[in-house]
Amino acid sequence: MQKLTPAERSELRAEAHGLKPVVMIGESGLTESVLKEISASLDSHGLIKIRVAGDDREARVAMYEQITTDLGAHPVQHIGKLLVVYRPKVEALKERSSKAGKGMREVTIVKASASGTKRPSVTKVMIKGNERVTEGGTIKRAKPRQTSPKKGALGR
Repeated sequence: MQKLTPAERSELRAEAHGLKPVVMIGESGLTESVLKEISASLDSHGLIKIRVAGDDREARVAMYEQITTDLGAHPVQHIGKLLVVYRPKVEALKERSSKAGKGMREVTIVKASASGTKRPSVTKVMIKGNERVTEGGTIKRAKPRQTSPKKGALGR
């Protein structure tokens, strides 16, 4: 793991100034579950602040060093009971993120010609998660849209 240059550390300190603490370490200290939470926060945010509840400075310094070594993070700043830690974000590319939209999928619809002697028509269509393609090639909702009984009574 490369060390941060003073310029990078200064830039990260400036960026962390406006952040609020994401993880708080209580009286029980740095437990396994707290380390998991810090790791998850580092994966999603990259730069986080951690608040330590204890008054013992040596214990805070020991926690700070343990966090940076165990999680492979860079120490940025330690002021009082606040610890600032940085680890580059993990780019977790989801398989569905490359699709056009959330819940959308591409479907190929093949319809036979009316006479049966010509080529079938092939169309590619994007359908939503709550839609389905029937045997005839039409798109239908999987469930009917919910209607309000109050609006139905008003004649809308």
